[in-house]
Amino acid sequence: MNSLTLILEKYLKRTNSFIRFLLVGIMNTLTGLSIMLLLLNVIGLSYWLSTFIGNSAGAFVSYFLNRSFTFQSESKITKSLPRFIAVILVCYFISFTVSHTAAEIISDISFFGYIFLSKENLAVIIGTGFYTVMNYFGQKHLVFN
Repeated sequence: MNSLTLILEKYLKRTNSFIRFLLVGIMNTLTGLSIMLLLLNVIGLSYWLSTFIGNSAGAFVSYFLNRSFTFQSESKITKSLPRFIAVILVCYFISFTVSHTAAEIISDISFFGYIFLSKENLAVIIGTGFYTVMNYFGQKHLVFN
């Protein structure tokens, strides 16, 4: 095999696991959000309890799908689950800090005098991007390696 083939194979393997990671993210978001809205609007639970249970369910789906589907890991749950939680928390606090700082620095994006994207919404998008990339590498290298 030549070096170009090796580079492409390595890139495609990374890309495929990242795409699987994004698909799992869609699944856990849909699961968590559906549960939140059901608990909040149909069952009548409080906002805090609904979001806590929904986010917990989404994290549960994320852990098991990333473990089996994305990274095909055989790591023990007793070892990988605490690391999973730690990585999520660290990524959240870093992305929150980055997005909060970005909200202070950036300006609204306007189009002909109308705010197209507020600085707060732009900061959320930036924070989400940071969170996703950091979480992927954390899960890949620290949790499911």
